[in-house]
Amino acid sequence: MKQHWKPGTLESPLPAVMVSCGRGEDANILTVAWTGIVCSHPAKLYISVRPERHSHAILKKEREFTVNLTTRELVRAADTCGVVSGAKVNKFELCRLDPEPGTTVSCPGISQSPLQIECRVTDVIPLGSHDMFLADITGINVDEELLDDKGSLHLERADLVSYSHGTYYTLGKALGTFGFSVRKKKTKN
Repeated sequence: MKQHWKPGTLESPLPAVMVSCGRGEDANILTVAWTGIVCSHPAKLYISVRPERHSHAILKKEREFTVNLTTRELVRAADTCGVVSGAKVNKFELCRLDPEPGTTVSCPGISQSPLQIECRVTDVIPLGSHDMFLADITGINVDEELLDDKGSLHLERADLVSYSHGTYYTLGKALGTFGFSVRKKKTKN
């Protein structure tokens, strides 16, 4: 039997990413679970941030950020960056994370992250508790270990994490590829 939940009380499994923003001494990291790709052409993604967060003002001013995917090894840093304010501490130093210069944006990425998505904000949309920063993807930096000899990306090698109901999880075993449910089985001769 299904239970009825009020809107706003259900938390689906979400990516837990570290978003870097700002420049120089003002560079900061915040952890975001409200994020995702919204369009493939042009390539766009969003992050949603509460206006009272320290990084919100940085994002509105600079209008660029980098989404750094979180791995099992980075989950402690991601949690710290989600609960400690960048107004009071340098999160790069606190979490022993190395800023890596962006290739298409002025804000740094996190060198320990295996995949960094550089973005420029096109729209800020007030939604209620959060403002959505809609952005063009301007660059993607990926560790070579995640690429095969043909240049195909293998994120399953990254040991990524997700977040649900206050708990971090590693992503599990592959269950099938797109279209597997309708693909014809090969017959043996």
